[in-house]
Amino acid sequence: MSEVVLALQGVEKTYNRGKPNAVQVLQGVDLTVARGEVVALVAPSGAGKSTLLHIAGLLDTPDAGSVRIGGAEMVGLSDRRRTAVRRADVGFIYQFHHLLPEFSALENIVLPQLANGVPRDEARSCAYDLLTRVGIAARADHRPAALSGGEQQRVAFCRALANAPRLLLADEPTGNLDPATSDQVFGTLMELVRGTGLSALIATHNLDLAARMDRVLRLDKGHLAEGL
Repeated sequence: MSEVVLALQGVEKTYNRGKPNAVQVLQGVDLTVARGEVVALVAPSGAGKSTLLHIAGLLDTPDAGSVRIGGAEMVGLSDRRRTAVRRADVGFIYQFHHLLPEFSALENIVLPQLANGVPRDEARSCAYDLLTRVGIAARADHRPAALSGGEQQRVAFCRALANAPRLLLADEPTGNLDPATSDQVFGTLMELVRGTGLSALIATHNLDLAARMDRVLRLDKGHLAEGL
């Protein structure tokens, strides 16, 4: 039986609790992602997919339920411990790249490694290797403003993988790109994920991209179901 890297059980989340305008976004959500599995998360706008990803990635806490990463319970941990787990075990990719504009592509990948205690030379070597794998090593010294949208997102992918997380969470990672670039960049992401044996939960509106993943989960009205 495959190792379960991420497990959510009975997760609930309500905004404005106790108020007339309370909105229950997640209602008893159960979810598992196995080691090496790539799972698509599809949902209408406003259905709560970002909330679900933030809870899975320890950026938010559920009102009820269990969140386990690598078999360890995350609910109830101190902020310091949650931050440590997030830094070591979870990589994030967003629709917008959020690269630091004053630093080069290479430096944007080096910085999170330095924050994790990796020696600078080792961090630079890892960053260059990742840029090589996504085909833009020649752009290593360019700042984000000098890169195309697809190149910027490739750098963001490398940054998310720099600390060798066990779990990758992506929120519309190609949603800000034109269709042709989106398809190319998503292919790059899948090659990276497959090549590293990562587990990934990827939110997307693109059903064609979702169909290229191992499994599809649909979030609607606070409930999660298999398939489109």
